Amino acid sequence: MPKLITQTEVRLDPQGRLVIPAPLRHSLGFESGDSLIARMEDGRLILEKAETIKRRLKNRFAQLPPGASLAEELIAERREEAKREIKE
Repeated sequence: MPKLITQTEVRLDPQGRLVIPAPLRHSLGFESGDSLIARMEDGRLILEKAETIKRRLKNRFAQLPPGASLAEELIAERREEAKREIKE
């Protein structure tokens, strides 16, 4: 089994491009042609596969009962808030 690489130094080239070294790509499961989403979080650059993000979101909302509508719940909450504001 190949050694898992968790940290390595990389440099930006003059055009601002970054090459992810092959051992790190392999450790992360990144393959040529993968779609990666880049975001900044607490001053750090985070790169994730789009599929990883989709899977995490599906898991986060998996406990919702079938037929539940988050949009309808939000609208109902906003209507209740508006009623309270009118009473004040």
